[in-house]
Amino acid sequence: MTSTTTGAVRTSGTTPAPVRPEPPRVPAAVVLGAALLGFFVIGLDASAVNVALPGIGRTLGGSTAGLQWIVDAYTLMFAALLLSAGALSDRLGANRVFAAGLAVFTAASAICGLAPALGPLIGARLLQGSAAAVMLPSSLALVRQAFPDAAERGRAIALWTVGGAVSTAAGPVFGGALTSSLGWRSIFFLNLPVGLITLAVLARVPSSPRRAASLDPLGQLTAVIALGALTFGVIEGGASGFGTPAAWGALLVAGVAMGGFVLTEARVADPMVPLSLFRSRTATICLAIGFAVNAAFYGVVFVLSLFFQQVLGQSAVAAGLMFLPMTALVAGANIASARAATRFGPRVPIAAGQLVCALGLLGLLATGIDAGTGHLLLALLMVPLGLGLGFAVPSLTAAMLGDLPADRAGMAGGVLNAGRQTGGALAVAAFGALVSHRATFVHGLHVSLLASAVLLLVTAGAALGLRK
Repeated sequence: MTSTTTGAVRTSGTTPAPVRPEPPRVPAAVVLGAALLGFFVIGLDASAVNVALPGIGRTLGGSTAGLQWIVDAYTLMFAALLLSAGALSDRLGANRVFAAGLAVFTAASAICGLAPALGPLIGARLLQGSAAAVMLPSSLALVRQAFPDAAERGRAIALWTVGGAVSTAAGPVFGGALTSSLGWRSIFFLNLPVGLITLAVLARVPSSPRRAASLDPLGQLTAVIALGALTFGVIEGGASGFGTPAAWGALLVAGVAMGGFVLTEARVADPMVPLSLFRSRTATICLAIGFAVNAAFYGVVFVLSLFFQQVLGQSAVAAGLMFLPMTALVAGANIASARAATRFGPRVPIAAGQLVCALGLLGLLATGIDAGTGHLLLALLMVPLGLGLGFAVPSLTAAMLGDLPADRAGMAGGVLNAGRQTGGALAVAAFGALVSHRATFVHGLHVSLLASAVLLLVTAGAALGLRK
């Protein structure tokens, strides 16, 4: 015989099992805020550190190659692990993966802020980039989960996207202000309260559903080795010469690992990067454009950050403010891109954005940019770089996702973002090698600007091959 009591069902002669209360539901807007905060610190740490590099060099020592690794350690792991981060989020649940990634990111930020030398800082940046990679797709999945209504979800995802763009754009200004007022370590320490507050909110978010998503550990391992060895080889070649055993040995390892990656993806049942993806003309063009846009933007921002402080002798805050006109228009350009794509199709804003970027870089080059170039002129000539990037990228993402079936959208987004981050990492490695010697810094800067402009012009032409 059974009898019912408040809150439990009792069976005669047995002790009722305690009912574990569900955490109280939090409003969808709060979940969106938590996802936005996580996405914001990812973008901020990717760009704010550039302006702090000279300050870090003065405190911890190290050559230009060491400063390159502070940027590339983060970007490299971010790029490589993005390939399988979406599947991991589906397999374990978005809220669990986002919380775990945020906890690691927060802890790694503390290690960065306390780093006594360059080696521990670079190691912590590797950890930060790994955590950022798993946070990005899981934060978007959380937004989708919190907003079941399609119209509300669309608005929430738009806010999430703009938040990421604003964080990347504000990074140089924010990093310069913090470095000048509180020191470069404050850039990392700021992540601690943000991480703890967001984790407290996530503790009240209902569990996310899980899906039987396949993982590809061998493919992921070979991708990390290939990107890491390639980046090391370029940085080492720039610092010591490409004829050194370390440089050509690393490039050889990169080639072998890339071959292993291709073989793995061709043979596994459920590859994280299906090779059939590259049979799509649209996908191939979008990947090339994504690589070029990020290479130009992050590579040029890296060398200009050093130029403003090491050649022009500016403070970190003054260097950050030099980027303000460029970054102020990124969010507005994102919105304009969506409207232009609706009216003309994605290839028009993609090609136009790249042309604007390229013309801005050629304008900088035409000034013969050196220690005597006017600061206001430099700041104004950087505006097309941010404007063009903001105009091209949203339509680029839409074109990539629109060419593939809906059930492959996560994979496509991961591959596109990984390609973009790889472009940024390799550009920092290559351009950093060109400006590694002070006597040839200005010449290396000119070559970097010209290479970026040519790359953008080539891929702008390729964009015309996209469907209308």
